[in-house]
Amino acid sequence: MAVLADGAAHVALAAAATGARLVHISSDAVFSGREVHYTEDALPDPTYRYGAAKAAAETAVQAIAPAAVLVRTSTILGDGRGAHEVLTHALSSGAVTGALFTDEIRMPVHVDDLADALIELAGTDVAGPLHVTGPEPVSRYDLGLMVAARDGLDPASIPAARSADVLPGRPLDVRLDCTLARSLLRTPLRPVSEFMTS
Repeated sequence: MAVLADGAAHVALAAAATGARLVHISSDAVFSGREVHYTEDALPDPTYRYGAAKAAAETAVQAIAPAAVLVRTSTILGDGRGAHEVLTHALSSGAVTGALFTDEIRMPVHVDDLADALIELAGTDVAGPLHVTGPEPVSRYDLGLMVAARDGLDPASIPAARSADVLPGRPLDVRLDCTLARSLLRTPLRPVSEFMTS
């Protein structure tokens, strides 16, 4: 996990040395989920190693390149190529064991929407944290059911579990407030129910 923070610091140093615009990708994992709804001014309070590493990366980038924008995002989907989509197929086929959690809520974003937003932000002077996700909260299990419906999988083949029972301590309900991003960006951030059925 050290590479997440150290790598971000090296990139920030290079950007600062050359005067390059830095758009840093962060994650909703920097939050514990205890507050559920998070705006950009919320203080990170990660509960596990990945989230702590992402929070450390944010701190490093802000210290080295204060003009950088720190884009916090959530579950990224991409026409079958996203990690959650791949996992759903693997669980459905029995290629892997495990389950999708009914109590972990996130704000999925389509990879194309996120990429367009990042490109747009590269041409701005927006600095500091910015939340860029889709506007619709959904559980990891319900998201798996959306993948199953889109891809013709048997929904009964998608195993469900509670994260609180299997992996206690992981963030449960984490919803990034994207009001600021929607006011700044021309790029539309579509709800998951729209892009998973279109």
